[in-house]
Amino acid sequence: MSLDSAERLYLEKQVSLARATFAALALVDLLVTPSGTPVKAAAWYLGTYLFAAICLLAYESFVAEAPFQVPVAVDLTVLVIFLLFTPSISAWWFLFLFVVFTLATQQRTATVRAFVLLAALAVAARVLACSHRLTLHEALIGTGIALGTLLSGFGMAFLASRQAEQLERHRFLEKLSGQLHFDRGLTESVRQALGEIALAFHCEQACLAIRDEELERLFVWKVHPNDREPGGPETLPLSKAEIFLVDAFEVSFCWQFADAEGRLAARGFGWDRRTGRAVRSVTPPSATTQQEFAARTLMAVTIDAAGRPAGRVLLVNPQSGPQMGPQSPRARFTNSDLRWFEHVVRHIGPPLENVFLMRHLRARAVEAERSRMSRDLHDGILQTLLSLNIQLDVLRHKFPWAPDKAGAELETLQKTVQLESQELRRMVTELRPLRVESADMRELMLGFAERYKMESNLAVDLFIEDRDLRLPDRICRELFQIYRESLNNIKKHAKATHVVVKLGQDEAKVSLVVDDNGQGFSFSGLFASEELDRLRLGPISIKERTRSVGGTLTVESNPGHGARLTVEIPLN
Repeated sequence: MSLDSAERLYLEKQVSLARATFAALALVDLLVTPSGTPVKAAAWYLGTYLFAAICLLAYESFVAEAPFQVPVAVDLTVLVIFLLFTPSISAWWFLFLFVVFTLATQQRTATVRAFVLLAALAVAARVLACSHRLTLHEALIGTGIALGTLLSGFGMAFLASRQAEQLERHRFLEKLSGQLHFDRGLTESVRQALGEIALAFHCEQACLAIRDEELERLFVWKVHPNDREPGGPETLPLSKAEIFLVDAFEVSFCWQFADAEGRLAARGFGWDRRTGRAVRSVTPPSATTQQEFAARTLMAVTIDAAGRPAGRVLLVNPQSGPQMGPQSPRARFTNSDLRWFEHVVRHIGPPLENVFLMRHLRARAVEAERSRMSRDLHDGILQTLLSLNIQLDVLRHKFPWAPDKAGAELETLQKTVQLESQELRRMVTELRPLRVESADMRELMLGFAERYKMESNLAVDLFIEDRDLRLPDRICRELFQIYRESLNNIKKHAKATHVVVKLGQDEAKVSLVVDDNGQGFSFSGLFASEELDRLRLGPISIKERTRSVGGTLTVESNPGHGARLTVEIPLN
């Protein structure tokens, strides 16, 4: 992984701040040194460097959008010159640590090592050169200073590289989260996320195995880093779970299989993911698992859903790079790899679970809509067609003996066919994708009300309290569908003559009220959402649409005198 521009910009700003900080510390250390000509010269030198560092920092903070990157060679030259005449080695150390920090943030590992070694030798030579005579005591002091320089330099390099590494990992996790998006689809989201993980860990294959207890199936995605063709999951029976869910869910582990030549012995390591305690004896994956993945090395971590183990993410056969073949004994996972892998899987668990849930909710919504269509077709058009078939059969036998009566009945049948054609046309229109926005909501509702009056001969009064509705598109869409379905239900079942519709909005909620003077529902009284669900009363489709946007439905019915339907949706 490499740093992107935003992270590189952050590190460059940190370098500018560190330059001014370390220069100030060096100057303070120098000022407490006993006064003398070398001290004054070194103080002026450091003061000039500090002033330049502060000016550069102020320029970057208040003027420039991007930091002005000072070449590290400039800071290195300042360090070398300062070493030649500084009376305080400790003051020089501050500048030395800053240069190490700068090189480490630029991920120049080899340069950092060489620089720290050379700096240790140079500072030891400087100390010995300033000694009046070379004694064992002076030699020990020089050696100690050299060792201190080595340790402090490598320590600073480690801290700086860790900071860069954390930024890289943060960017990687953000990228993974971006891959797991519902709009991409479940299969494509999982495929891209697994591909990124396989590339990051330099392995041949990544696998996600999810167990679905409700369907009693196992869904398995296998992804190679260089795969370009999209592929869906394998759907397997739960009897195959042992192959992919390897060992207990509570254990995160890595296992290296023995090779055929006997050069590598089978071994493994892992820990209890709940406590972090190491497992003394890791249970080896089965031979079937090894054959399934052609595995030499396998790393497995559990992924959770709804706070419970749901499956495994597996990484297979790490690669060492082009200079070493995949069969190299050095191509293996480490403890730090397993811990980082655990962190990655914990991070992708919630967004992946959201994608699964959204897919499940969409499937349920589609199923509910199909059920509604099935009911409407069965109770409406199909029943009418069955009745037409029976009446036509009666007419066929009646026609030779009573042609006048048959003609009247044929006219009635023709009107019935026309009505059912209109109903079927309405259903087809409602099935088309509907895009409703706040700006269009008022016009759409008024237009539908006008068409409804013409088709049904019902009086409709529509009151929209706020001319400038400010609603999310999804709420607008569902509200319009509820409004349209309520009026259609009234036309089909209520035998009403007058309908009043009110749409209102305040800071907390939006409400839709549909009131008719028809025959009402079969039940009497006022019922809220929970009671309607518990007693299985009210229009199913409208209840589901209301629930999908977090709203509440209230139905008040007075059999023989009409019904009132109220939908309230919170806007927070």
